[in-house]
Amino acid sequence: MDLPIATMQGLWLKATIKIAPPAAGPTTGTVGTTTARQPLRVAVLGDSTAAGCGVDNHDESFTGWLARELTARTLRPVQWQVVGQFGATARRIRYRLLSQIGEDLDAAVLLAGGNDVMGGRHPDEWAADLAAIVDDLMERSGHVIVAGVPPFALFPSVPPTLGRVLTARAEALDEVSRGICRTRPCTTWVTMAEIPPPHFFATDRFHLSAAGYRRWAQVVANHIPV
Repeated sequence: MDLPIATMQGLWLKATIKIAPPAAGPTTGTVGTTTARQPLRVAVLGDSTAAGCGVDNHDESFTGWLARELTARTLRPVQWQVVGQFGATARRIRYRLLSQIGEDLDAAVLLAGGNDVMGGRHPDEWAADLAAIVDDLMERSGHVIVAGVPPFALFPSVPPTLGRVLTARAEALDEVSRGICRTRPCTTWVTMAEIPPPHFFATDRFHLSAAGYRRWAQVVANHIPV
């Protein structure tokens, strides 16, 4: 019974939500003071979360917070790059965005899956694209992080029935992601188990705020071996 209601709620959400734009400004940079130590090289790849929807610039996005978190933990400069696109599915990331990521990275983070969930992609399709992305990133980076799919049921803008349906789809994709990461060295699947408070969301009540991106970056940084 949930699916027809969820479909109607999805159409309503699409018609009424005012999505926050992507972060403005440079998509590469360096944080931390220059020292004799070699900089860490980090790249973030993905959808609107990578693109920084919900904040003004990448200083306040997931990538900016991750770079500052890593330099604080290691006392090394961090050279960062982000390639993100609003609405990008794993297939688009695989064929359009992946080639833009640099080489010789210390860590690469993939933020994806939300659009695949909303588009109803089959887990087998997700598996094929994700495996190809991860295998490519392993060639470019010493460690790969695959982020779990966002918890749609906890988004303030998502109606309850739609949230339940999307969460079930997300769990199916996450199960595939965990399996892919388990079979590959130096690859980790990461999720944030805590319930996000209201101030973790941007004005669109769908994307993260600066506080939300900061907390997500802290969680991911815990799994990067530097």
